[in-house]
Amino acid sequence: MIQSKVAIVTGGTKGIGLAIAEALVRGGAKVFVCGRNRSDVRDAVSMLSQHGTAEGEVCNIRSEGQVRQMLDEAVRLFGGVDILINNAGIGIMGKTVEEISPDEFRQTIETNLLGVYYACHYALPLLKQRGGGYIINISSLAGQNAHPRMAAYNASKFGLNGFSEALMQEVRQDNIKVSYVCPGSVNTYFGGDTPSDDKAWQLQPDDVAQVVVNLLGMDPRALPSKVELRPSKPPVR
Repeated sequence: MIQSKVAIVTGGTKGIGLAIAEALVRGGAKVFVCGRNRSDVRDAVSMLSQHGTAEGEVCNIRSEGQVRQMLDEAVRLFGGVDILINNAGIGIMGKTVEEISPDEFRQTIETNLLGVYYACHYALPLLKQRGGGYIINISSLAGQNAHPRMAAYNASKFGLNGFSEALMQEVRQDNIKVSYVCPGSVNTYFGGDTPSDDKAWQLQPDDVAQVVVNLLGMDPRALPSKVELRPSKPPVR
């Protein structure tokens, strides 16, 4: 159950992250979001606060120091951490390995994998102080299905899946659950995509948020460590 729990949602100012944050705050959680853009953080907190308790801070999860500071601020405001949703991510699509720059490749790995490590590394002692908790990493079906012109994104999400499975085994005896969610096509602006009516067949951010809420509502004895989520009726090719 999420009532009165403290939840952190990285990349919680738009798209999937904002949908997750809204679902959590509507469920009674105290939600702390972070994002890279100050105005996005301000707008998200303003919207979320209409439905419950929400705060936020600017944080680039590629920065170990900023991640640690963000968690410290959440503890200062809410007294602790019970739930960590690692959602922040980037996708540089459409470039071959030859075309993608070293900096673009590095940004992808540092955001999608190292950023999750930083958040987990500094959040785990906080979860243990509360007697347990839940970490949910938002991955992708691209973390198990490789595609040309997506090598950096594939590498980051393949790594995230392995990281999540190892972490799950490390902390399960500490009453900390770890799950990772692998959505297929989601109708957002992520990776240069554009939401539109002709893509209505795609998953919506609320669909991913519903999975997160369902995971958090599971009986403590049950751990769905991996969830694959696909559009139910994609176009026939």
